[in-house]
Amino acid sequence: MEKLKSMDQYNEVIQNELTVLMFSADWCPDCRFIDPFLPELEQENDWMNLYYVDRDEFIDLCADLSVFGIPSFVAFHKGEETGRFVSKDRKTKEEIQEFLNGIKR
Repeated sequence: MEKLKSMDQYNEVIQNELTVLMFSADWCPDCRFIDPFLPELEQENDWMNLYYVDRDEFIDLCADLSVFGIPSFVAFHKGEETGRFVSKDRKTKEEIQEFLNGIKR
């Protein structure tokens, strides 16, 4: 999974066909819980572009997008938000896949 490096990159990648941003942080235990199955989710959902967004590095973006809990996911299609799975709760592989299945494409 590619890590978001700048706001310029953010503005570029959200214009793609489908981009999902995963907001996370190294210190977050619920974020580390999903680490083992993220590569599998990425492989099974190769129709999307998935980016890791470090919450601490992009705190202003989190505020702009109302992402106050992690891990959280926000989907964009050609610049428009098309879905969000935002909460502070631990997420299972099945819950994340259900979210991805429901994204408007």
